[in-house]
Amino acid sequence: MTEKYELLDLDNQICFALYAANRAVTARYRPLLQELGLTYPQYLVMLVLWEHARDGQSTRVSDLGARLRLDSGTLTPLLKRLAERGVISRQRSQEDERVVTVSLTEAGRNLREQAKQIPARLLCGIDVEPDRLVALRNELRQVLNALEQTGASD
Repeated sequence: MTEKYELLDLDNQICFALYAANRAVTARYRPLLQELGLTYPQYLVMLVLWEHARDGQSTRVSDLGARLRLDSGTLTPLLKRLAERGVISRQRSQEDERVVTVSLTEAGRNLREQAKQIPARLLCGIDVEPDRLVALRNELRQVLNALEQTGASD
């Protein structure tokens, strides 16, 4: 009879392992990002914008949301706070006012230089081989893709 309930044990749930790991990673980021004046979700936004800035591009808010898997109700307040801070600018398209683009300001481009040390500092003191972390990231991407494909067809 206990075999049935083992499936419901908290420690057997992949969702809980992912949830707990996410919270632990976010907590580890928090003090590092405070030095930059960013929250973790704002940092994710900036990472995408820094990627696009290498090509000198602005980014459509809809593309940013798709990349981060965030809806506009979650993304808009993040962008508003980043704009108030002066690290991004938001502009409505003149051709279609429904389209909003986001681009880095000079302060936003400068913040990238300060952020370069975050990944190395995050991993400092974690007793996990970098190759294992890369393999884990790749596995999680595969799981995410499978979940999204399954969800899209339902």
